[in-house]
Amino acid sequence: MSEPALMPHDLKTKIMEAPDVILEDRDVMRALMAANERRLGGNIIDLRGVAMERLEARLDRLEDTHRSVIAAAYDNLAGTNQIHRAVLSVLEPVDFTAFLSNLGGDVAAMLKVDAVQLVLESHEDAPDPALDALREILQVVPAGQIDRIIGTPDGLPARKVTLRHVSDGALYGTHGKEMQSEALLRLEFGESRLPGLLALGAQDPELFHPNQGTDLLAFFAHVVERAILRWIA
Repeated sequence: MSEPALMPHDLKTKIMEAPDVILEDRDVMRALMAANERRLGGNIIDLRGVAMERLEARLDRLEDTHRSVIAAAYDNLAGTNQIHRAVLSVLEPVDFTAFLSNLGGDVAAMLKVDAVQLVLESHEDAPDPALDALREILQVVPAGQIDRIIGTPDGLPARKVTLRHVSDGALYGTHGKEMQSEALLRLEFGESRLPGLLALGAQDPELFHPNQGTDLLAFFAHVVERAILRWIA
């Protein structure tokens, strides 16, 4: 029987000085386990090796879960900060024209959207001509039109926030064909007033989709409602 090969003295010394290095290296441990199994022979199962493989698989799954949780927490924090900045910006303007301009400018940039439309319902057959200069950001539509835009079924309560892919970009005018996803925020101004709608359009088809949470956007919609109440009769 041949004598087993001896480990070089300098290598043995390094391992003895820092054995944890071997234990923490998965590739080295797998190689040692494989060598041990070959030494035991094909008819013997090393249960320690099987247990270690299962523990490694569980560890990999836990690491994936932790990464997903951390990524979700980071995205949530980033989204919260984004909405907070937009809220502060919405509250700054002191007149309605500046408010609309801010919606289509700074607020749109903060929310990372490509188009913003404020839609208000009216009982008047013809909108006030004074609003023509604001038509790039403001639309005045007949009563009941907002529920049709959102697609609220008859008899069901209106949703505060609707996230979806854009099927008809007419709401965004000349930029409609470029919009791929949208967030529709229904605005309520009180029982005696007609509702409004804040539409956020994005060229990114995945920026808004139905599986996303809507709490932050609902909060933003409430802030916009209170800001607009300063100027509507």
